[in-house]
Amino acid sequence: QVQPVESGGGSVQSGGSLRLSCVGSGYTYMAWFRQPPGKEREGVAAITSRGRKSYTASVEGRFTISQDNAANTMFLQMTDLKPNDTAVYYCAGDRARTFDLAYLLHREMYTDWGQGTQVTVSS
Repeated sequence: QVQPVESGGGSVQSGGSLRLSCVGSGYTYMAWFRQPPGKEREGVAAITSRGRKSYTASVEGRFTISQDNAANTMFLQMTDLKPNDTAVYYCAGDRARTFDLAYLLHREMYTDWGQGTQVTVSS
C-alpha cells in the first residue's frame, strides 16, 4: 500500500499565503485536489514527472505547483487566498506509463491519495 502524506495546512486571512507539501515518490504525475464542505472534490493543480503543469481556472495566477525530486516532495504555493479556497486539500499520485494531459485534474486518474490537510481562509 502506498499513501502520500500532506502537510502545511492552516488558517489564514483573506489575501494571505500558505505552502502545502506532499511527500511521495515513483509517480509519473501528481496533483492537488480540494473538497469544500458539502461540495465535490475538484482538481486544483497537477504536475507530471517532466514538469508539465495544469491548473484550474480559479487558481491560475495565484497558486504554483512545483516539485523537488531529490526530496520526493511536491508543493503547492498558494497566494492571495480567498474564503472560497477553504477546503480539505489532498495530494494524489499515479504511476501510469501513459496518460492524457487533458485529464490530469480528474479524480479517476489517481490511485494513491493522502489523508488531506485543512485550509481555512477567513474574510
